[in-house]
Amino acid sequence: MKPIIGITMGDPSGNGPEISIKALSDPQIYERCNPLIIGDAACLEEAVGAVGAEGKIRIHPVENPADAEFRHGCVDVLEMGQVDMSKRLFRKDRNALAQTMSEGELKEAYEESDRMCGEAAFQYVKKVIELAMAKKVDATVTNALNKDHINLAGHHYSGHTEIYAHYTGTEHYTMMLAHEDLRVVHVSTHVSLSEACRRVKKDRVLEVIRIADAGCRALGIEKPKIGVAGLNPHCGENGMFGREEIEEIQPAIDEAMAEGICIPEGKPTPPDTVFSKALGGWYDIVVVMYHDQGHIPLKVKGFVYNKERKKWDAVAGINVTLGLPIIRASVDHGTGEGHAGDGSANELSLVNAIDYAIRMAEAASKD
Repeated sequence: MKPIIGITMGDPSGNGPEISIKALSDPQIYERCNPLIIGDAACLEEAVGAVGAEGKIRIHPVENPADAEFRHGCVDVLEMGQVDMSKRLFRKDRNALAQTMSEGELKEAYEESDRMCGEAAFQYVKKVIELAMAKKVDATVTNALNKDHINLAGHHYSGHTEIYAHYTGTEHYTMMLAHEDLRVVHVSTHVSLSEACRRVKKDRVLEVIRIADAGCRALGIEKPKIGVAGLNPHCGENGMFGREEIEEIQPAIDEAMAEGICIPEGKPTPPDTVFSKALGGWYDIVVVMYHDQGHIPLKVKGFVYNKERKKWDAVAGINVTLGLPIIRASVDHGTGEGHAGDGSANELSLVNAIDYAIRMAEAASKD
């Protein structure tokens, strides 16, 4: 049986509705899975028009997954009823609204919209987690949310990962970014660079190496090869530029290898070469020490801007949270609020996230 993939609509004032419609316009997705959007049907109806899919896509609101049709041309949406469309505002409309509203009125209107959209995006995520924990969906995929909006709505999380960890009761987890065969996992993510350096400790590095190994196995890689990036330039040059490699990272590598985990070089790899080696097939996944150490190479590879056409040819790459009791894959981009609603958003990252969710659900079904 094809896995049911629960897909959150994302922030209603962002690009999630339109890229959801674009992604589910591809019949090949329905050949591999049964997709279910968790969101608001009214937003998706509007997105159908924005992307020019009138007459091709029908929005089908349902109250539970069992009511879904799961066929191409009919986008099933678990109706959450969170959005008052008369109050939802896109950033692209701000200049036009400024012609009829005072600055104070405009600010108040956008704050009301942002708060509503933050609440909606949060409730979509909470609901898809509930569905997965109840085994009503086999995997979850998230469109982008706006962290400021969910905090404005009173939900104080730094992102999807922390919401998932809270509602699944998970203490040990990490983020994996992937584009094609380049994969990275992080020792730390949303903290300052100084705090990230402080968090490079043997126990955490070892924990992430173990999660990386398990994550690759969840994708069907039988004997994962793991690269471990150093923190300092040249891996500290034997302590001249820092001692984290000697005192924290190498001991974690030694213990992981004693457990049978494959780390081909048996030592930290300089950060300026580890990704070239990964692209060359040396590793199936790279353990990185902080947020940008992993995000920059993934986005250099997956985000392609066409300077002649002045548009993104590709916004690829996905985000998977490893260590959870449920499957979660996500787009690896923001809400794109500057252009949201005009139909121009690129759906490739969502398509890739759905692909990863399917692969992980299929692998889990074989266990």
